[in-house]
Amino acid sequence: MEIVKIIGVGITALIIIIILKQYKPEFTIYVSIITGIIILIMVMDQLNAVVKVLTNLANKTGTGSTFLKILLKITGIAILTEFAVSICKDSGESAIASKIDLGGKILIISISIPIITALLELIINILP
Repeated sequence: MEIVKIIGVGITALIIIIILKQYKPEFTIYVSIITGIIILIMVMDQLNAVVKVLTNLANKTGTGSTFLKILLKITGIAILTEFAVSICKDSGESAIASKIDLGGKILIISISIPIITALLELIINILP
């Protein structure tokens, strides 16, 4: 049960943060960042399994790896953006968090242009 380990790491970090806030509140952000990194490392095996399944499906369908690479980049940007936004919000910097969120969304849109273009071309070819 991987989720139990993740919850355990999260609750342990929460307890450490609560204790640190009393004595050294400036160190709480470091505990938060380290906890996030530990959790990301813990789920890397599952992420690798998902990538392998998607790669096999892309090879079977003949769509190639172009769209898969784009989708994985988009997913990576979304995950990293959410991670950074959460850290900023934990630090009380919601203004910076919203700017990071906006930047992530703009990057996702710009990276997805080839997929959007291919879909529109497919629709145009289908229409009489």
